[in-house]
Amino acid sequence: MSAAAGARAAKSGKPVGAITRGTTNPNRLRRQDRWIAHALAPALRHADAGPVVVDLGYGAAPWTAVELFERLRAVRADVRMVGIEIEPDRVAAAQRVARPPALTFRRGGFEVPLDGGERPLLIRAANVLRQYEEDEVTAAWQRLCARLAPDGLLVEGTCDEIGRKQAWVALGPEGPRTLTLSAHLASLERPSDLAERLPKALIHRNVPGEPVHDFLRDLDRAWAAAAPYADFGVRQRWLATTRAVAASWPLTDTQARHRLGELTLRWDAVAPT
Repeated sequence: MSAAAGARAAKSGKPVGAITRGTTNPNRLRRQDRWIAHALAPALRHADAGPVVVDLGYGAAPWTAVELFERLRAVRADVRMVGIEIEPDRVAAAQRVARPPALTFRRGGFEVPLDGGERPLLIRAANVLRQYEEDEVTAAWQRLCARLAPDGLLVEGTCDEIGRKQAWVALGPEGPRTLTLSAHLASLERPSDLAERLPKALIHRNVPGEPVHDFLRDLDRAWAAAAPYADFGVRQRWLATTRAVAASWPLTDTQARHRLGELTLRWDAVAPT
C-alpha cells in the first residue's frame, strides 16, 4: 500500500495495510523472540507499570503472539501483549487464547490501534512486509516507528517455514539501526543461504555493487576459511567466521550471541545504495 493510500485508509478509519497469506507455525519465530527478549530487556525493566508490546500481522493462528508474550513475561511479568491482525476472522479465532488484559487481540494494521494513544515498547512485524512491494517498505517503517515509545523497538523481518533461517532489521523511532542474521547452524550449508530470508528492503539488493551482497560474499569466504574448525563442531566454525568478519564489518553483538547462531551488524553498513 502506498503512503497516499495508507493516509486515505487512516482518514476513513479503516485498518492500514493489506491482508497477507497468514501462514505460520508454532515456535517459528523463537529466534526472533530470543533476540527481542535480550535486546528489549533494559527498556522493559525500566518501563512504567504494564508496558505494551505488539505482534503485528501474527497470521492465521495466534501462536507467535502467545509465544512472544510468554518469553517477554520472563523478563517483565506485567508486560501486556496486543496481537493485531487486519483480517477479522483471524482476530475472532484468536479470542480463544486471549487473557485480558495481559494478552489481547484486535483488528488493525500499520496504524497500530492501541487504547488511549499508548505507545508500545515493541512492534514486531514478521513475514508481513515480505508480501509488499519494495518501494512500500520505507513508508511502512516510518508509520510504525512513529508509533513507538521513545525507547521502543520495531523488529521487521522474515523467516523460513520452520524458523531455521531468519533475518530482521531492528529500528528505533529514528529509523533502522541493525540487521541480524540467525540460523540453525547444524543445517546451514553456507551463510549466504540466509539471503533468501533477507527483509524486503534488502531481498532484491543481493547483487554485485550492493553492500549486502559484499557482506554475504565476505561471510561465505570466512566460512570457507574456517572449515578446519568444523572438526570441533559447527558452532566453533561459526565463531571463527564471525571473528574474521568482524575485522572488516561493524558487528554490534558479542560472542555470546554468536554462539546462538546469530550475527548483528550496523544497518548503515548494508543499507541499499
